[in-house]
Amino acid sequence: MQDKRAKLVLEDGTVFEGFLFGSEKSVSGEVVFNTGMVGYPESLTDPSYSGQILVLTYPLIGNYGVPKKEEIEGLIRNFESEKIQVKGLIVSHYSGEPSHWSCQETLDDWLREEGIPGLQGIPTRTLTVRLREKGTMLGKIIAPNDDVDFYDPNQENLVQHVSANVVKEYGKGKKRIVLIDCGAKNSILSCLLERSVKVIRVPWDYDFLNMDCDGIVISNGPGNPKMCLKTIENVKKALEKDKPVFGICLGNQILALAAGMDTYKLKYGHRSQNQPCLDIQSGRCFITSQNHGFAVKPNFKEGWEEWFVNANDRTNEGIRHKRKPFMAVQFHPEGSPGPRDTEFLFDEFLKKIK
Repeated sequence: MQDKRAKLVLEDGTVFEGFLFGSEKSVSGEVVFNTGMVGYPESLTDPSYSGQILVLTYPLIGNYGVPKKEEIEGLIRNFESEKIQVKGLIVSHYSGEPSHWSCQETLDDWLREEGIPGLQGIPTRTLTVRLREKGTMLGKIIAPNDDVDFYDPNQENLVQHVSANVVKEYGKGKKRIVLIDCGAKNSILSCLLERSVKVIRVPWDYDFLNMDCDGIVISNGPGNPKMCLKTIENVKKALEKDKPVFGICLGNQILALAAGMDTYKLKYGHRSQNQPCLDIQSGRCFITSQNHGFAVKPNFKEGWEEWFVNANDRTNEGIRHKRKPFMAVQFHPEGSPGPRDTEFLFDEFLKKIK
């Protein structure tokens, strides 16, 4: 790996200089940060990061390399999708000599294979403070003798780029769950399959209303939920059938919009593995994994109530219906590599299926 200088340029004019690894090209997107200590294969392949340049705040990245892609029940283990979803990667120190029994290749090699640039030698904690002061910003990685325009991913429907384009079935259970794929993480599928259900994964805009199913899960995904007009329309019609519905992350926002509520863009977004969330009724605090830039406004329609709130900024972290089997959370109960303190919510959802 050669030491080629490159820059990260933020839309406010701030410039950070570092060295390229991975693909040697320029890219632009929304700059966001993640505080996880481990789990970069999962984070890089998370469809919720589509259109974004990801900053990892943990100072040493690449030290355990990239594991082999192994399929279990049609899903790639240790990865949240079949490819890297971020536009670019920013780290403080890149380790080019990984040491781990599961390592099959270096992070540098993987990024090169998939055409994704990385930038190392960046003071990521200083950068994170800047993003916390100004809020999430657009940015671009500038390779030598190259440049690109700023790109705002929130101006387009990112979900259509990361959703499956065909219907696919998983598992052999008796209970049939329709999973609306808005950029579904493999971990959501794994958590459902571990509970012996049959999952029918459908594209984000698929008309599933006449399908034979016992429940509906609305997955996570990237970008502005208001761009998913077809999904919102289908979920709105599904609510009239009173079948159990469980939304996760973007699914929380889509369920709220389908129920007549509203969403808004967060200044910073929540992207970490240690966000504390409070159950409104019990007062119990759960440590959660999160990755979202939008939230549900607390203007709850009749019959609905707030379920969880973020203990740091009091933003909404979940909604549910008081009488009907509709529920959703803003965090990730399937969080991988963790925490999975709230994985029991999959069991709560399945209990609602008669």
